[in-house]
Amino acid sequence: MESSGRVVIYLTRHGKTILNTLDRVQGWADSPLTEEGALVAHDLGHGLKGTNFVAAYASDRGRAIETARIVMKESENHHLKLEQLPEIREFGFGKFEGEYNQTVLKMVAKAHGFESIESYYDKTAANNSNIVIDTVHKMDETGMTENSAIFEKRLAAGLDTILQDTQNRGGGEVLVVAHGMVIHRIIEMIDPSKNLRIIENASVTKVIFENGAYSIEEPGNMFYVEAGKKAQGGV
Repeated sequence: MESSGRVVIYLTRHGKTILNTLDRVQGWADSPLTEEGALVAHDLGHGLKGTNFVAAYASDRGRAIETARIVMKESENHHLKLEQLPEIREFGFGKFEGEYNQTVLKMVAKAHGFESIESYYDKTAANNSNIVIDTVHKMDETGMTENSAIFEKRLAAGLDTILQDTQNRGGGEVLVVAHGMVIHRIIEMIDPSKNLRIIENASVTKVIFENGAYSIEEPGNMFYVEAGKKAQGGV
């Protein structure tokens, strides 16, 4: 990597967890990786061998930390100190933490006059995390949720920290393990046209900062996981 200050963030979603498997809402609430979730993190790490990260960051939730440590070890970047950033923690769902995902999404859709979130997206040609974030915020009377503006401000602060720290090192490639809604929102903040309906566990989205601007490359890419499987003799 040139010492030009160019920064390439490998923005990764954590491995699959118990609550993911049960299809339940998991924001600030946390659960450990399943065996499958740990395996896909190992695959990702093997697929990233040869990538010399200059720094590694994770959300302060255990599932992100666990994933990052596996990836760092398997990619031979375990000498780095893992920095934990609460700014890139998942969106907090307040009273809906632990609820079935489909129950919450159906409530969001009905609040907008639709029977399902899919029909809402299809009819409005929208795939915007703000729809879910702001509707959940309005439906949660506990006051524990953030609205989209506050969530975005928190994520921007996290990106700024990562960028400044990495540029102080002269630029380079950085591992960042975060969450699904976080990745959706960061993509939308930078280039909404690159957003996907689903961000898979252990996928990599490249966030590049160069010439004073961010760009998105390879959103939700599972290439490194697949390469890691092949490297270990898997199918």
